[in-house]
Amino acid sequence: MNTNRNIWTIMKKELSRFFGDRRIVISTILLPGLLIYIMYSFMGNALAKNYGTDEDAPFHIAAVALPATIEVLLPDEAFTVERINREEVEAGKEAVRAHDLDALIVFPANFDAAVALMGMADSTPQVEIYYNASDSESLSAYAALTELLDGYEASLANVFDVNAPGTDYNLASDRDATGFVFSSMLPMLLMIFLFSGCMSVAPEAIAGEKERGTLATILVTPTRRGELAIGKILAVSIVALLSAASSTAGTLLSLPKLMGGVDESMSAAYYTAGDYAALAAVIFSTALLLVALISVISAYAKTIKEAQTTVSALMVVVMIIAVTSMFGSGAKTQLAYYCIPLYNSVQMMVGIFSFASLPAAFGVTVAVNLVLAALAAYALTRMFSSERVMFRR
Repeated sequence: MNTNRNIWTIMKKELSRFFGDRRIVISTILLPGLLIYIMYSFMGNALAKNYGTDEDAPFHIAAVALPATIEVLLPDEAFTVERINREEVEAGKEAVRAHDLDALIVFPANFDAAVALMGMADSTPQVEIYYNASDSESLSAYAALTELLDGYEASLANVFDVNAPGTDYNLASDRDATGFVFSSMLPMLLMIFLFSGCMSVAPEAIAGEKERGTLATILVTPTRRGELAIGKILAVSIVALLSAASSTAGTLLSLPKLMGGVDESMSAAYYTAGDYAALAAVIFSTALLLVALISVISAYAKTIKEAQTTVSALMVVVMIIAVTSMFGSGAKTQLAYYCIPLYNSVQMMVGIFSFASLPAAFGVTVAVNLVLAALAAYALTRMFSSERVMFRR
């Protein structure tokens, strides 16, 4: 009971110090979310246009009644065209949904003859392009085909239409499109937000008190070094989570504008309470690990500046790992990947957001994070017990 009371006392002291300074609260918790919302709202759909695709590989498309005039416009290095019959259109749509085709383009019969009439026909020829908004290659293929046909039409006159209003040509379900966008973007942003929150408070809580000499005063009290380490880590983790929550809220609120209207049907409502609970567990365990690591670095540093400089190297590693969420084709299925610190958190987030998380992977991820955080906390305890480390000049 005394141990729990001491840990709680240390946590209250740290939290009171933090929340007692309005400027720190505003700059660490309130301001990040607001700035992110404003910035991302102005960014529009820039991020959507830069999803990674393999520019060297040609798009694999299927075409129905492909006219000779259009065929010559499709460069071999950019498109691999599979000709299918009109009776195979539904099968082609299924192939696009299953990511086996990048796009399906359907031309009306006698397209060239209708175009040759230069708008004098009774009706305008309709060209249909079916794509999958949950696949970056399919989106790129759709954009390339649309640009090609628009250019061809502009060279003639307004003699045919591409994807006339009234039909949904996006063959991805709203749920799949949401999973694709969220799993590509949010894991990376969450990791960066988490680290930023940890970095903004952890060096001050350890190196700052060490530099001012207040930590030495605490160390001579009857409080156990382990209780001091756990209390500080938990308090800083709470502040880091609040900072990350603010940034995440700003991102989610600005997401429709960030995506530039690519898919207005995207919604976080597709995720269940279980998804959110799993995400919260992963985020909390990751925050504990990051705070523990930064605290160990800060305890060894002599000043806040030295701690922040050293932590910057860890920041580079975290950012490189975070960016991996934007590459690949979903979360890893091999459990071995979830034993890799920090990378396991990114892959777990990708799995949760893409509705493909594995219960075993979740268990391994949280366990690995907590065990490593506990080891780092133990290392911090040992450092607190070392006069050479605590009083080095």
